[in-house]
Amino acid sequence: MTSEPGQTPAAALYLQDVSIRLRTLKDLADRALAQVSDEDLRVALDPESNSLAALLLHLGGSLRSRWTDFLATDGEKDDRDRDSEFEPAADATREQLLARWEDGWSRFFATLAGLTVDDLTRTVTIRAEPHTVVQAIDRSLTHAAYHVGQIVFLAKHLSGDAWRTLSVPRGGTRAFNAEMFGKAR
Repeated sequence: MTSEPGQTPAAALYLQDVSIRLRTLKDLADRALAQVSDEDLRVALDPESNSLAALLLHLGGSLRSRWTDFLATDGEKDDRDRDSEFEPAADATREQLLARWEDGWSRFFATLAGLTVDDLTRTVTIRAEPHTVVQAIDRSLTHAAYHVGQIVFLAKHLSGDAWRTLSVPRGGTRAFNAEMFGKAR
């Protein structure tokens, strides 16, 4: 990989950006989760929908499995019980659910931080299917975005009128843009 003197190679920029995007997703979910009660963590909108508790366990479990010993072992670990992630124990506390969530994310961030530009073209497997490291990262990024969207939707629904927006509030776009463009000048 070559670049002009003083420029960062595209692969290095990718590693920086994907970490930023993933931290933004996690922060979005964390801020949404902070707005729901412990009881609401178990609410599912219908029998086929996931509760927040299930989403925490599932995404945390997926990230733990995929990003533990990432370059050397298959991303679907033998000790993962994916099906149980969708059936949280009735006595699981918010702290326990968040511990699983944080464990998965911390493994993902630690692995990303340790990857080099040269690692991006290496091959890893997920359920015995080969992926380049870039493909594996993008797979986890899109999976996380999918479930973070569900978390935000469900948290907003459950919070009702108490919901505090996580982005530009409705009717606030012009003021927000004026502020942003004012900073750019």
